Amino acid sequence: MILMRKSLKTGITFGLTSGTITTLGLMMGLSSSTNSAAIVMGGILTIAIADALSDALGMHISKESAKHSAKYVWEATVSTFGAKFIYGMTFVIPFLIFGIESAVIICIIWGLIVLSAMSYKIGKSNKENPWKAVTEHLLVAVIVIIVTHYIGVFIAATFG
Repeated sequence: MILMRKSLKTGITFGLTSGTITTLGLMMGLSSSTNSAAIVMGGILTIAIADALSDALGMHISKESAKHSAKYVWEATVSTFGAKFIYGMTFVIPFLIFGIESAVIICIIWGLIVLSAMSYKIGKSNKENPWKAVTEHLLVAVIVIIVTHYIGVFIAATFG
C-alpha cells in the first residue's frame, strides 16, 4: 500500500468525491435539459475550474481554522484543486469522442467506478467493511444523478 501524507489524502479524496458528485449532477441536468454536447462540455469545463478553486479555498480556510500547519494547509489546498480540476477534465473526453447519449453513460460509469474504488480503499484503510462505504457513497451519487436528470427534464419541459 502506498503511504500518503494525511494532507494530500484529505485533498485528493475530497477533490475526487466532490468532482464526481458535482460533475455528474451538472452533466445530468444540462444533458437532460438541453441535449447539447457543447453546453454539457462548457458546463463541465466551467465547473472543473470554478468549483475546483472554490473547494480548494474552502479546504484552505477549513484547515486554517482547525489550526493546521501552513504546510498542511497548502498541501491540502493544492491537492484538492489538482484532484478536482484534473479529474473533472476527464469527463470532457467522452463528449469529444462519442455522441451525447453514449458520453453521458460513459461518464456515469467512469464516475461511479472512481467513487467505488476510492470508497473501497478508504473502507479497507479504516479497517471497516469496505462494501458499506461503497454502498453509502454510490447511493448518494445515484440519488444525485436521478434528481438532476429529472430537474433537467422539468426545465426542458417548462422552458424548452
